Amino acid sequence: MTASQTAPLAVSQRVPLAASPAALPAASSVLVPAASLAVPLAGPAVSSWLTALVLLGSPPAAGAAVAVAAAAAAAMIAAWLVPRRRRRAPARAARPRPSQHGPTGTGRAVATRPASAVPPCPRDVPGDPAPVARAALAVLAAIAATAAVTAARVGAVRSGPVAELAAAEATVTAEVVLTDDPRIRPARTGAFLRERAAVHGRMVSVSSPAERVRTGVPVLLLGSGPGWAGLLPSQRIKVHGRLVPAEPGELLAAVMLVRGPPEPVTGPSPVQRVAAALRAGLREACDVLPPEQRGLLPALVVGDVSRMDEQVAQDMRTAGLSHLTAVSGANLSIVAGATLLIARAAGLPLPARALAAAAAMIAFAVVARPSPSVLRALAMGLVAALALGTGRVRDGVTALCAAVFGLILFDPGLAREYGFALSVCATAGILLLAPRWRDRLARRLPPFAAEAIAVPAAAQAGVTPVLVLMAGGLEPVAIPANLLADPAVAPATVLGFTAAAVAPVSMPLAQLVVRPAGLAVGWIIAVAERAAAVPFATIAWPGGPPGLALLAVAALLAWAVLRRRVLRRIAIALAAGALLAVLAVRPVAAPWPPPGWLLVACDVGQGDAVVLSAGPGAGVVVDTGPDPARAGRCLRDLGIRRVPLVVLTHPHLDHVGGLAGVLRGRSVGAVVVGPGRPARSEAGRVSRELRAHRIPEWVVPPGTRWRFGATEITVLAPAAGPVRAGPGEEAAVNNASVVLLARWLGTAGEPLGSALLTGDIETEAQAELLRRGVPAVDVLKVAHHGSYRQDPAFLAATRARVALISVGAENGYGHPAPGTLLRLRLLGMRVYRTDVGGDIAVTASGGRLAVVARGRAPR
Repeated sequence: MTASQTAPLAVSQRVPLAASPAALPAASSVLVPAASLAVPLAGPAVSSWLTALVLLGSPPAAGAAVAVAAAAAAAMIAAWLVPRRRRRAPARAARPRPSQHGPTGTGRAVATRPASAVPPCPRDVPGDPAPVARAALAVLAAIAATAAVTAARVGAVRSGPVAELAAAEATVTAEVVLTDDPRIRPARTGAFLRERAAVHGRMVSVSSPAERVRTGVPVLLLGSGPGWAGLLPSQRIKVHGRLVPAEPGELLAAVMLVRGPPEPVTGPSPVQRVAAALRAGLREACDVLPPEQRGLLPALVVGDVSRMDEQVAQDMRTAGLSHLTAVSGANLSIVAGATLLIARAAGLPLPARALAAAAAMIAFAVVARPSPSVLRALAMGLVAALALGTGRVRDGVTALCAAVFGLILFDPGLAREYGFALSVCATAGILLLAPRWRDRLARRLPPFAAEAIAVPAAAQAGVTPVLVLMAGGLEPVAIPANLLADPAVAPATVLGFTAAAVAPVSMPLAQLVVRPAGLAVGWIIAVAERAAAVPFATIAWPGGPPGLALLAVAALLAWAVLRRRVLRRIAIALAAGALLAVLAVRPVAAPWPPPGWLLVACDVGQGDAVVLSAGPGAGVVVDTGPDPARAGRCLRDLGIRRVPLVVLTHPHLDHVGGLAGVLRGRSVGAVVVGPGRPARSEAGRVSRELRAHRIPEWVVPPGTRWRFGATEITVLAPAAGPVRAGPGEEAAVNNASVVLLARWLGTAGEPLGSALLTGDIETEAQAELLRRGVPAVDVLKVAHHGSYRQDPAFLAATRARVALISVGAENGYGHPAPGTLLRLRLLGMRVYRTDVGGDIAVTASGGRLAVVARGRAPR
């Protein structure tokens, strides 16, 4: 038996369809629902979901009115059905019953009457409205119950002292019991790296200048700085900050903008302590793995993304594999499946196996932290275990509908969570589409191949409408990526969970267990990296309701075409031709990097990252931008495997924050930094990272020169001595930027062109450099993202024909300044911007320079 047959409600795309005949019924019976129950339950489940979705953004009175109206309508239908049921009871009693022992039984015979003498049962009359009435009764009852619960929850969070303080945006001191793990995200904007934290909790007391009250309402805490990462669910903390109203439709009494670090008041519960110890043990055991693997394995097993490599995370998002790092029913199904294998080998009966699977899922939920998302997956998994133990595994859709209805009643806020929608839609896709697709594919493919293709395709089809509604974009590479990655998921999960359980007892044994798990996650990383590099891995598509409507039209057209053999063959031929054009013709027609490239300004958002060609597979990197994933992506697209030199012009986050992406998987010779090391800068973090990788860190004077292939690099600034500071807190750091002159030479030593890379120097440093002499160049990398602080005489002295501006779209700083753009154009420079053109390359062809803009990729 494979792992995922134990939970037909698995959230992810990892659920195989075949089942062992000794353990479960045939595969078709596992996944094909019993129509007698699935259809009636689908109506209440969908109506409950839609009711909560609408009423979460409505006043409590509206929810109460809907509840009363639905209950009244349900009562009227019930009053109409009850007399009919009573009239039907005598008719049923008079209907013939079979013998207790069949035709050859020896029991007492049961008297029967001729069929013509049996009074007709109202249920048997064609056109009887009773079935429709019963379905309407179920839907109305679900609407009434959901509306009542939602109205009560909305009323609880929209009234009371906390909501009133939030409406007044009062500054308070509060004590909060955390209900989830803090989500830590690096804020890669501005000059310094800041960690921002968001965590849900239950506010138990709040003190304002006027009063102190006890309460128990849900809130969201938003904080920054240290002190948040080590907090655990169930822990009580004291925080100080300002309350603001929550977004409409959120089941929150307020959002609290926390000032300063949180103060722990009590420790976590024993269950959370055990979970924390097991998770810490897994992280420690993973230290024997390479950096990318040691970050992904805990994320894959228990959703711990604290050490996840940003490039790996970006690749998995692009490849449609990010669901693997979210704890879901698929994780539970894998653990339960391994438990069932052991229980079956031990000879346990089916109910005992189901009980063991349920116990394993509960234990896994403890390790993964019983947060709302884990509890949601646990509820679905326990429903599946109950179906297995009672021998009703065929009712997969029935169990899904029952779980949806129960979870919406338990927490109406789930109706607005995209994670919940993705979970349900992926499961529904597997249950409804995968069996039919598998059977059709099995006519031409081996059964295992048909099953392996049908499952991820069905799950992707289920979640695509939700993904389009979320943010737009289609991921055609997701299906083959999941097909290739899925075989490694189960062994990595089982081995990782085993290592977490073993680590508190024997760390050497746990480290031994994680080594083969590291091979499995290494395969997943390789699949994600290759899939993310495929052209058109993500296709631009409108988001929101327009995109959903367009997707529905496209799906109907595809269905109309594919159902006819001739049209299907034509469509397959056209799709094959388009795929050939994408994979073969497009790289030839519009290759990247373009032939003869000398310099590339990478699109890294609001920051600088420039790559100078240093020979085949090699490049000199000048600044790395704020994001390691974007810096790594740019180098990977350029085919850079070796970096003989990195120059970090000054220690601001938007120039050094992506250093980890440059170092990942590449050999780096040395790193040049500026002479200034201000206290409030990223210099200390950069030095620690370089020491960890054993890379030398240099400070060089003006006049230092290097030659890498056809590229010659000379340092022009900063000169020794104090740096002139301008207005603004960080002007002195900007003016201390390392300024470089790059010259390119032909095969015979003839000059091909030159570029001036100016870091973030402002008018004071520009005037100083002008005084000492500015070389005339062909390409100017405009300083400080094209800010208004440019010296007109300096710009004119460069005599550049091309101006490159590395800047992020909608950056909030006003970069590039309109006056700077106008001045550059008046000087005869052609302006290229990364926020408009994406990656920008300077190339040499026939002894002349040219500029090629790649175009912005969808994000």
